[in-house]
Amino acid sequence: MNPAATARRALVWHDAQLALLALQLDPLGIGGVWLRCGHGPVRDAWLARLQASGIKLVKVPGQVDNERLLGGIDLTQTLQSGRLVQQQGLLAQADGGVVLLPMAERLPRQTLAPIVQTCDRGAGTGGSTQDPAHPRFAVVALDESEEDEPGLAPAMAERLGLWLDLHDLTHSDSGACIEPLSPQECSQARRLLTQLAASEAQIHALCETAMALGVHSVRAPLMALRVATVQAALDGRDTLEESDLATAARLVLGPRATCLPAPGPAAADSEPDPAQAAEAVEAETSASDAPDQPQEPTPAPHDSTEQNDPAQQAAEGQTPAQAATPAERPSEMPAETLVAAALASLPPRLLERLLMGQPGRTQAQASGNSGQTLGSKLRGRPLSPRPGRPGSGARLHLLATLRAAAPKQKLRSAPPGNCRVSLRAEDFHVQRFAQRSPSCLIFALDASGSAAMQRLAEAKGAVELLLHDSYARRDSVCVIAFRGTGAQQLLAPTRSLVRAKRSLAGLAGGGGTPLASALQAALLQARSLQRAGTTPMLVMLSDGRANVSGAGVGGRVQARADALALAAQWRTSGFASLWIDTAAQPEPQAQQLAQQMGAHYFPMPYVQAQRMASVVQSVAAQVRAA
Repeated sequence: MNPAATARRALVWHDAQLALLALQLDPLGIGGVWLRCGHGPVRDAWLARLQASGIKLVKVPGQVDNERLLGGIDLTQTLQSGRLVQQQGLLAQADGGVVLLPMAERLPRQTLAPIVQTCDRGAGTGGSTQDPAHPRFAVVALDESEEDEPGLAPAMAERLGLWLDLHDLTHSDSGACIEPLSPQECSQARRLLTQLAASEAQIHALCETAMALGVHSVRAPLMALRVATVQAALDGRDTLEESDLATAARLVLGPRATCLPAPGPAAADSEPDPAQAAEAVEAETSASDAPDQPQEPTPAPHDSTEQNDPAQQAAEGQTPAQAATPAERPSEMPAETLVAAALASLPPRLLERLLMGQPGRTQAQASGNSGQTLGSKLRGRPLSPRPGRPGSGARLHLLATLRAAAPKQKLRSAPPGNCRVSLRAEDFHVQRFAQRSPSCLIFALDASGSAAMQRLAEAKGAVELLLHDSYARRDSVCVIAFRGTGAQQLLAPTRSLVRAKRSLAGLAGGGGTPLASALQAALLQARSLQRAGTTPMLVMLSDGRANVSGAGVGGRVQARADALALAAQWRTSGFASLWIDTAAQPEPQAQQLAQQMGAHYFPMPYVQAQRMASVVQSVAAQVRAA
């Protein structure tokens, strides 16, 4: 077994236990926890310890309506008693506690919006107000999405202080547990929490660390500072130390990192490996958590001007606080130490993506697995009812109608006969539904040039891979090939894998590059799909070197002008698009055309079917969530 992987998993579970203590001590201050973990024994163990901590916990189901979430009229009691009776919403019941969101990545926006607004109203004001009109609570969002799926909405994730990813943990890793705080310990820690204050140098170090990691939200360093004070209060100290800031940087700033920190002047010639620095800080953290483990003092360096390397200090068993001299501790907080601690919280796959210059999955996308959302009167996912008259396909929502009429009964005359409720047209509410439209991926394949056969072979494989998943998402695929003097539709929009293979089997390559004809054919197909209620998305596979005009005549100047004009028309239409550049080096002409049509640009010199399918799925998920 890999010792480094075992140590990393132990550190992740230790952080998850620390998050439980932070929720018990100061749930409103840290905002909450974004817990990414599938349903299983690890998540069950964490939730069991959360319930055992004595925190008020209110579960919000995924299909809750605004009446149950925010409170409203209790229709049953109102009709029985003949007077208006209000019911308390779930958010008001959670005042001073924690709101639990199961499957938070699938929550609709109309459910997340009131939760986010309520969180903003009570942010940063300490204890509970006990005001049902303005409840204040923390949020625990349970996210079961995988790496290639849209996760928690960014608006909700940004307001949660602690981000935990327990996907790689096993049941054996969750055996060790930290006992929750007793009432006496909790009261003492909260008393220390009110006395803790950060110096200007400490605040400056946290802000520098956030900027170095590409974290531009102001909430992140504020939450990191709060977590640092909570860590100090849990340790029974009335002053903040570097170890508290390092823990806060690892828990709050590290998971939010979108880029690797730029090397300093001293490291310009020999840049350290961030993965080694992360492992070294991780080893230091796990060593410092071990009870009664003596550490050998490290002699001071002979050269006082030599810059200390936090990763080297951690590798030698020396904490950053021990390395700093007493004169340096109160006056300056080195941001390099906090950056190294934050790097320790990066998963290995995320670190590889950051090294390649790709952003990590810190900007989660809203849930969605099909095309655009369309309003419907008869079928789809139920939405909250709205005032309106039944008819023309709209159905009367009986409960909402009765709720609207109940408060006005005393102002109206007694209903005739044995009727107990007086209804008027102004009380009518109708049902509403939201339905996802199907989407279609339009592949425009460049079949010209000497490398056409290789590109087409891999493109065929990518189309087949995408068709395997099209049924669950109700997606279809359309293929347009262009070569010679024009473009040809090889495959009409379909979800049939057999039909796609048969249509792509005999595609030949070679000839000129009529980009204008391809864009025109794709534009006509996209407009036809839109009229049919389908959301189109274009995937252009070409190097962008147009040499055949829209009229089918050779000439690079005119061919490029026609292609740019049609690219501008595509941008005006508002359809989504992705340009995969197949040139050996990133081609400026392809970049210009992609910019002109508002497309996502992705260079892929060596086309691979699996890689192409992954890129298309990633961009399509962003388009659906937008």
